[in-house]
Amino acid sequence: MNNLIEVSGLSKTFTLHQQHGVVLNVLSDLNFSVSAGECLVLHGQSGAGKSTLLRTLYGNYLAAGGSIRILHNGQWVELVDAEPRQVLEVRRQTLGYVSQFLRVIPRVSTLDVVMEPALARGWTKEAAEERAKSLLSRLNIPQALWQLAPGTFSGGEQQRVNIARGFMVNWPLMLLDEPTASLDDVNRQVVLELIAEAKAAGSALIGIFHDRTAREAVADRYLDMTPEHSKQQEYVYAG
Repeated sequence: MNNLIEVSGLSKTFTLHQQHGVVLNVLSDLNFSVSAGECLVLHGQSGAGKSTLLRTLYGNYLAAGGSIRILHNGQWVELVDAEPRQVLEVRRQTLGYVSQFLRVIPRVSTLDVVMEPALARGWTKEAAEERAKSLLSRLNIPQALWQLAPGTFSGGEQQRVNIARGFMVNWPLMLLDEPTASLDDVNRQVVLELIAEAKAAGSALIGIFHDRTAREAVADRYLDMTPEHSKQQEYVYAG
């Protein structure tokens, strides 16, 4: 198996300083790997630490211990305790993240928001614009909105802009936090098609999907994160 990410002994704690220093153990001794063309779906009830895991893998949260190794430009990179510039380089070339919420600079047009990951990789503006327009069309964002800033869009429209930006370039590894939330059936199907295309292109994906239909459509394996398990367990989807 051609692993693109290997996680071992990963833990994450939060200290509640306003609650007399109470320490919450959110992730404990987490072990898994994901290979090219595979989607690992995080399974567990609300509060099990699924979104915390994605944010820790992306470097938004600092791990309390363990290892996160990502294959970046043919070399294994340890992200736990990595220098910020190294984390940013991994994010620019290797690690994509589709969060639940669109966070962009105000007054930047939707087209420019979607194009940004490609331009950061050195694409020509023409090539980036062609790809961005194709994605926005597939995700049913009206052309009249492309030159407007997405901050005033509806929640569903913002989510679709977020998805277009996330799938703008081919990421070796993608983190997906509820990419089908707030979407109708038509646009949900488009997102599932984009995920299938990413897998076919060799991406490794780790995702959260509360929608059962979406979850079963994309999952190759599940990572059980239910609190009653002393250790997280992997199992293959055979539905």
